Amino acid sequence: MKITEVRAMSDAELGAKLRELKEELFNLRFQLAVNQLENTNRIVEVKRDIARVMTVINEKKA
Repeated sequence: MKITEVRAMSDAELGAKLRELKEELFNLRFQLAVNQLENTNRIVEVKRDIARVMTVINEKKA
């Protein structure tokens, strides 16, 4: 996900995307714990996407 895509989202969309990403991160961590995760780099990607969304949310608050 690119930052331009995130900046184009509304507040409601950002909140929904944040919940979706956090759920995905939880599922990835669970898969890692039971040795079913094939692409471990996906965890890093999801964390970065969460950070991007949080950054834009905080920018819009200010």
